[in-house]
Amino acid sequence: MAQTHDHGDHSHPAAPMVEEISDFEILEIAVRELAIEKGLFTAEDHRKFTEWAEQIGPAGGSRLVAKAWTDPAFKARVLSDGVAACREIGIDWAEPTGQGTPSDYMELRVLEDTPTLHHVIVCTLCSCYPRPLLGHSPYWYRSPNYRRRLVRWPRQVLTEFGLVLPPEVEIRVEDSNQKCRFMVLPMRPAGTESWSEEQLAEIVTRDCMIGVALPRPDRKADDVRPVHKASRPVGGEHHEPGGSP
Repeated sequence: MAQTHDHGDHSHPAAPMVEEISDFEILEIAVRELAIEKGLFTAEDHRKFTEWAEQIGPAGGSRLVAKAWTDPAFKARVLSDGVAACREIGIDWAEPTGQGTPSDYMELRVLEDTPTLHHVIVCTLCSCYPRPLLGHSPYWYRSPNYRRRLVRWPRQVLTEFGLVLPPEVEIRVEDSNQKCRFMVLPMRPAGTESWSEEQLAEIVTRDCMIGVALPRPDRKADDVRPVHKASRPVGGEHHEPGGSP
């Protein structure tokens, strides 16, 4: 029931708590309710899948890359059958939630970078993304700006992400689709030859596996955004105006 607030002789309806629902959200609700009504899945199945989808991150993909860097046989399996290789690190695309909720896609292709070839993934149609490995896609991956510009000017777009590749390196854009997902296997950076799988996984960021960044020994997966010291930290020494620092 709508609420009103009286201010003297004026009565104002309460502002809505959320913005107007979009056409896409209306369509999602309609399709979901119809699927539940037809018995394709239950409301509880949907809740479990949503809960799983909201808590996963790119750690699975980081482990996959790190193991491929250290185990040539596993790397061969990753490149030939990505879905089967994922099961070896505990990610089952048939039942990614572990509760019987199947994925809506069952083909994964892992794209290997080389000194002369760099891959980057996009979904020009919508936002297809390897969620069981990388979690939710970043907002910019879903934006029309990224989707339409990357296929036309990939080198320029990568530069905007801070990735400047030599002109002799070919850039190959791979377009995801309804039934196939892609992930980039970046090159192992120099200086990590003696590192363990755990150490290597820490430097494989989400953006490296999309293809808009390269792994670096000095940048960990949970430290993508640099933290700058506050110019005026709370609790610092108090200085009088005109006083010396």
